[in-house]
Amino acid sequence: MFKQRDSTDMGNAIDSQTDDLHKRMMRVTEDLRVIQRELNCAAMQAPSDPELMEAMTALPETEAIHVLCKSLDQMRHFLWFYTQVMSNDPELGDKLRQSGDSKATPTAQGKTAFLDQLSRADEALLLRYMAEAKERKPN
Repeated sequence: MFKQRDSTDMGNAIDSQTDDLHKRMMRVTEDLRVIQRELNCAAMQAPSDPELMEAMTALPETEAIHVLCKSLDQMRHFLWFYTQVMSNDPELGDKLRQSGDSKATPTAQGKTAFLDQLSRADEALLLRYMAEAKERKPN
């Protein structure tokens, strides 16, 4: 009744997901390059074109820039975290996942004791980033 998946089917599914993710990253990268190019051209033209300057400083335009800036900053932080976990220390990733899943200790003393146990400063930074990420608004 149910078709049992073998490792080949699962491998193909993972490859397909990885390919899709890679393609999306390439599209986003290209979109960001185009946005940068267009904003650069507008910034170069704006000082000599009062209408363009007014349009670029209007609330919808500046709000969109702020949202993009925050999203890119959040992504930059996440990518730094991701590359640290994937390239440096698998145990670091396990510690961060466990600390993210576990409930916070009720006292500040418990929090500092845990942070004191972390062996490297980057572990503490990553842990703080994960804790703050739970409080951030989704994009």
